[in-house]
Amino acid sequence: MIDIQSVKTKFGIMGNDPQLKRALEIALQVAPTTMSVLVTGESGVGKEVFSKIIHQNSPRKHNNYIAVNCGAIPSGTIESELFGHIKGSFTSADKDRKGYFSEADKGTIFLDEVGELPLSMQAKLLRVLESGEFMPVGTSKVIKVDVRIVAATNVNLLDAIRKGRFREDLYYRLSQISIIVPPLRDRKDDIYLLFRRFAVEQAEKYKMPVITLTNQAKEYLINYCWQGNIRQLKNVTDQISIVETNKEISLDTLKQYIPPVSSLPMVVDTSSFDEGLGNQRELILTILSNNQQIIKLQSELDELKNFVKSYINDRDSEPIYLPQNKNNIIYPTHKHEEAEENHIIDNDYDEVDDTPITLAEMEKRAIISALERAKGKRSVASRELGISERTLYRKINDFEIDM
Repeated sequence: MIDIQSVKTKFGIMGNDPQLKRALEIALQVAPTTMSVLVTGESGVGKEVFSKIIHQNSPRKHNNYIAVNCGAIPSGTIESELFGHIKGSFTSADKDRKGYFSEADKGTIFLDEVGELPLSMQAKLLRVLESGEFMPVGTSKVIKVDVRIVAATNVNLLDAIRKGRFREDLYYRLSQISIIVPPLRDRKDDIYLLFRRFAVEQAEKYKMPVITLTNQAKEYLINYCWQGNIRQLKNVTDQISIVETNKEISLDTLKQYIPPVSSLPMVVDTSSFDEGLGNQRELILTILSNNQQIIKLQSELDELKNFVKSYINDRDSEPIYLPQNKNNIIYPTHKHEEAEENHIIDNDYDEVDDTPITLAEMEKRAIISALERAKGKRSVASRELGISERTLYRKINDFEIDM
């Protein structure tokens, strides 16, 4: 049996959490087999390292290891990327191209964000899992490969199956063995250890003193929720190490680099959303529902509607004449005052002209707002939105946001 500590040292894993230890034990036990493995866990917990551990401790370790981010490949080209194409199969296909599966023959392919695969591609992936066969784009020639598949996702695939976004048969083929990587907030004893490691690495890299924390700052660090997990902790530690000249970090200084929990998006049960909504749309709706400006605006609107209703009831449903003013504040007046210039609101005041806003437009506005608050820094905006920087880049391109 391979010593777990030696594996942790080799792959730069730090921590003594029992859940983490169990995940490592499963990875080492399944490595010598040919079984498919599904690694699940939140974004930023380090799922890819488990696929590398499996590959490096398998008989395939001397062959190719190919890592593919399924969520970063446009749906129109993903089949060609995975399975290759022949010359002339589409407009830009000026030569034959081997896909990732052919490149990974006799080795291991890591499919990150597998839950983002289109349904059409899920069917083709299922065929590869079952028979090791696929056809490149533009030909009926069957290619056979021997590839070990390790997949990873931060999506609840069982929920995606219920909503018709992921194939149940593919799920069971991918998850012959499941590895669950715990979130950082469930590894409280490891948080400070990781912080010290990242701080020392930065100090050694840039020849500077190592940052330390006051007792209050340390307690805050350990009890923080870390929704971005290890990736977020490292990012915060790196920033403080470089920016702060006083190397003893107080609680107030630490809070400048990590937002209070109340300002972060809620963790929600996605099953409460409409069945047809995607996870990213759910995320945007969650962010919007928690935006303080929107909450304030909604509160003011409710107060105004209640005031108008009360006023109408008091005047026996008599119409109210509301003048416009430069501050967009509405005041009730008698109906004979400035009647020709003013708007009239009657008993049908509840029929507000709410022009529908599409989810795509809401998503675009949320991204623009986050970028403006972050002064164009996409790494900061992605953390605020609770999405990866890679996903943010793709969204900026999709929405043609020029910032």
